[in-house]
Amino acid sequence: AAGRAPPEPYYGRYIGEFTNFAHGIKGSIYAVDESTLFVKSFAYDGTGPDAFFWVGKTPRPSPDGYIIPYPEEYAGMDPPILQAHNKTDIILRLPMGKRIKDIRWLSVWCRRFTVDFGEVFIPPNLDVPKPRVLPEFKRLAHGLRSSNISVLDAKTFYIPNLHYDGAGPDAYFWVGNGSEPNIMGVKVPNEMGSLDTLRGYQGEDIEIQLPGSLTVYDIDWLAVWCVEYRHNFGHVYIPRDLDVPPALGQTKITVSPMTTTTPRPTYSNCREILPNKLQVKWELQGEYIQIELFGRITEDQYMAFGLSGANGRPQMAQSDVVVAFYDTTARVFRAEDYFISDLSQCDGQRGVCPDERIGARNDVIVVSGDRKNGVTTIRYKRLLQTNEALYDTPIPIDREVSVIAAIGPLNARKEANAHSHTASDHNQDDIRINFSSRNDHACRSSLYEVKDESGPRPWPTRKIEGVRKFRASIGPTGGKRGYTAITGVPSWGIAWYVNDLLIPEITVERGQTYEFTIEGGSDSAQPARYHPFYITDSPEGGLGQKMGLEAAKQKAYAGVEYDEDGNAIPTGAGRYCEWEHQTIDRSAEIETFPEYMKTLVFKCEDGEPGYLNWTVPLNAPDLLYYQVSGWYNHNYSGSNPNGLQCFTHNNLGWKINVVNSGASVGSTFAYGVSTIISLVATSLLLRGHVLA
Repeated sequence: AAGRAPPEPYYGRYIGEFTNFAHGIKGSIYAVDESTLFVKSFAYDGTGPDAFFWVGKTPRPSPDGYIIPYPEEYAGMDPPILQAHNKTDIILRLPMGKRIKDIRWLSVWCRRFTVDFGEVFIPPNLDVPKPRVLPEFKRLAHGLRSSNISVLDAKTFYIPNLHYDGAGPDAYFWVGNGSEPNIMGVKVPNEMGSLDTLRGYQGEDIEIQLPGSLTVYDIDWLAVWCVEYRHNFGHVYIPRDLDVPPALGQTKITVSPMTTTTPRPTYSNCREILPNKLQVKWELQGEYIQIELFGRITEDQYMAFGLSGANGRPQMAQSDVVVAFYDTTARVFRAEDYFISDLSQCDGQRGVCPDERIGARNDVIVVSGDRKNGVTTIRYKRLLQTNEALYDTPIPIDREVSVIAAIGPLNARKEANAHSHTASDHNQDDIRINFSSRNDHACRSSLYEVKDESGPRPWPTRKIEGVRKFRASIGPTGGKRGYTAITGVPSWGIAWYVNDLLIPEITVERGQTYEFTIEGGSDSAQPARYHPFYITDSPEGGLGQKMGLEAAKQKAYAGVEYDEDGNAIPTGAGRYCEWEHQTIDRSAEIETFPEYMKTLVFKCEDGEPGYLNWTVPLNAPDLLYYQVSGWYNHNYSGSNPNGLQCFTHNNLGWKINVVNSGASVGSTFAYGVSTIISLVATSLLLRGHVLA
């Protein structure tokens, strides 16, 4: 990728320098994209009585133009008058859908006296940098797909209609160099700016930004990559002829130190209202108060903070609070102004109601939000004194005031439902805050340091005994309830389903013959869909990727033959069949495995299953494992730094208990009743769900 990037520093297409007529106007102007200008090192003495950035399409600057507001966000109806600047880097976004091709000049203009303080002219037919549309993600594993991906600027990707089942155990957005995604890559934060492992996506439109100084000119591909198992779920290549806008802060999630932005505040005030669950930080900003809530909450919960309904005790009734949460439907952070008239569900007139539902307005402004490592942070501000006397309580700054806080579930309307009445869900003691304080810092540690001891209850291990015929296909691991909880080792994101059960323990008898129908894939050119079945004494498996002494440490009992050089050749391979998520992985919210199975759909590719007949040796050990053998090309000499190890996978299966003849339960039956029902159900599913 070296040599593709434009010369640094890169600000876009150069337009020219301001010509100064008055008040010391200076600055270099660049076209960032079709509707954005960048002024490098802008200078102005600030003494003009009614000066603005001004653009138009007349031959020279004139009253026939319009304002580019700066700063872009401002309070009140009218844009603010331009203040003094000394070598300030400024981003100007053309208003009302205008584009650079629609204007002929940029001026610093005094509207009252119709005077041009300084000007620059836009060259005709200026070729400005533009976003670049790429293909969609290549579809390799875990239901990853998208619509066409766009490079918005030198650091930002727009990924529309993103689908991913979220079942990869260590998956991230991943960028790097080379002909294929590989281990020498770099993690890219998700759309929330977090480096948590990727969650599931259901057709969402997201933007992600390359970390640090990395730009699209430095990389060859963007992928979704499983770090632990070195596996590519899908990728898109970055062309070498990019001419995209620079990343100067003009794109929604991009923040660059070279531009003037509002810095994240460093608070000196912090109180932990709910131990290990909710902290509040605040600072006064003129007529406003800015508050940031930190809560260990899930995506279906809210955190609430505000003034108590009675000073001197924590009272919910008659209280004025803000309810903050992450809206999983709209994919935005929200902070809503609430008035609690009484402790009942809002009926549109009374109860725990958003102000907007009872004829008032939401006086809370969301500033920012984030969610990482189990902690949701939402920063918002509101006026100390609003003009709604009925539903908004003024926030005093001359004395202490009692506050309340709570954590609870959201209902279907994305409104606050009743919380539990425990000390961990709302404050039971009177907590008072003087919001004019400048050093009220009682938080001893960060909520990010709190260990989450909770977690979903694991599903019990399933067992198959007294059965002679088995069907092995692929399916999801069941998150924290499934593979890892059963085996105690991390999963790769998929696992064996035997007779429609997630990695059951199988009991076999020495001297008896068993038949396995295998549907783990037969095309070694598709590593994500190639999982040959074999039986081994290794709890890890993956014989195909082992060499020399490492391979000699395990013994294969079925499903493997050896060539003349002693290399393992898998024989337990057949067409690919998989239990897939209908949407995303819902294992965390589903208590039982049978209910979880209802969220899956069984699909098979064309082809024939594989078959494996195994007579258990009389000297077989008491414990064996069914695993994936895979295949490793020992003569491969390509450029991929991984070789072909991604053609094999460890830890997809589980235990085979070996007992003496006649010692297993129901050993006289060829099929267990439950297994027969399971196989019939799968057969019916197969008829209606065949992949092209």
